[in-house]
Formats: sequence, C-alpha cells, structure tokens
Amino acid sequence: MKRIRWRIWAPILALWLILSAVLYAWAVYHGVVLLNNPPREKYPVRGVDVSRYQGEIDWQTLAGEGIDFAFIKATEGSSYTDPCFEENFTNARATDLAVGAYHFFSFDSAGETQAENFIRTVPAFAGMLPPVIDLEFYGGYDQNPPPTDTVTAQLHTLLDMLEAHYGVRPILYATEESYALYLAHDFTPYDIWIRNVTSAPTLTDGRAWTFWQFTNRGILDGYRGEEKFIDLNVFAGTAEEFTAYPRCKEVGK
Repeated sequence: MKRIRWRIWAPILALWLILSAVLYAWAVYHGVVLLNNPPREKYPVRGVDVSRYQGEIDWQTLAGEGIDFAFIKATEGSSYTDPCFEENFTNARATDLAVGAYHFFSFDSAGETQAENFIRTVPAFAGMLPPVIDLEFYGGYDQNPPPTDTVTAQLHTLLDMLEAHYGVRPILYATEESYALYLAHDFTPYDIWIRNVTSAPTLTDGRAWTFWQFTNRGILDGYRGEEKFIDLNVFAGTAEEFTAYPRCKEVGK
C-alpha cells in the first residue's frame, strides 16, 4: 500500500517542485524577488546608478524612494557621452540626493583621452560625490581579457588626471572578476564599489568595499525608459559617515 501511495504522490511532488522553481525564477527575473536584499538596519545609506536606459527620470519622485545618493553615467571611452547625462545631472542636483557621475572605462582607449572626455563633460560642484571609474568586461573581453599591465597603466593615468582636476580621489567600480584581475593588491588608496547581484561580495585580497551594487533588478517609481529595472546600491557605513564622506570642491576654488 505504501509503495502504491508513493507511486501516486511522487509525480505530484516532482511537478510541484518544478512549478515552484519556475515561479521563483520568474519572480527573480521580473524583480519581484531579489537574490540580494541587505537589511536597511545594517546598511541605512542606499542609492541608485542610472544611465540613458532608465529614460526620462522624475528626480523628485525617485529621490523620494528611500534613497540617499545617485551616480549618473556621464561618459564612456574617449568620445562617448550619455545622451541623458546633462539633464539627469542638472535635475538630480535639484533634489536632496548626494550626486556623482561615472565613466565607463574602455580597454580600447588611452587613459589620457578618457580623462579628457570626462572632464569636459562633468562640471564639478562643491559637494559632488567623487568621480567613479566603471571597470568591467564588455564584448568578448570576459573571454579574452586585455593584459593586466596595459590596463593598469592606462587606469593610473585616468585616475591621476581626475584626482588632479576634481580635487578628490576617484572611486573604482568593478565586478568581482575584473577586481581580481586588475585591482587586487593594487590601487589600495582607492575606495571600491563592488558589484555582486547574487550574494554578499568578497574581495580576493580581503580589502573592504565602500559601495556595493547588490542588485540590477530593482524597481522604483520615477523613471520611464526601455529598461524597467534600476541598479540599487548600499554604502558601507552610517548616515553620519556618509555625510562626512569626501566630496569634490568646485573646480578653481
């Protein structure tokens, strides 16, 4: 009798497990369930990073979504400027958010010309968050990464020029893969903004991170673009520590 019951219930149980897995995967894919969702009690300072993919942003609405800071994509490589940067940068500054700008590092451009692109695009203002360099693989570079010496040399040039211009040390954003290859045991003076959207980040050299992008599937009110999701981040510190975090001075002051 027990064997007969098992033969009846086994397929039902298997079907239930399959349907549960499919439902969970659907919920994760659509941002209903986040693989990472660090508690606000532990990480009270939270923020977003945006680009043209979020489309038109109502910054007053977005600023009211329980966030404290926003990093806005400005440039990429030696010539590209995000078409939404100027509007986003201006309107974000009209809120109570701490605002900064980031540059997507190109493996195909010199550090000097990349710095020049960012500098001519991003006007410094007193209180601006430090400039960010986004170092991650694109195209086929994850399978065929550029030589470490070449990348780090150009990256040092870029960082030095930005620090000289904005008067504050830039932040380095990286995936755990790009961090391990290019940043581990080097660039130690720089704060790290690490991306890990599936679990808590662990840096290979034991360094502490300052910002953590914990999901790329957040959903907030206030934007309308081709991308329905928004990147969510936390700061590794208290609200008081974030208020005291280094900021830019107005260039020329």
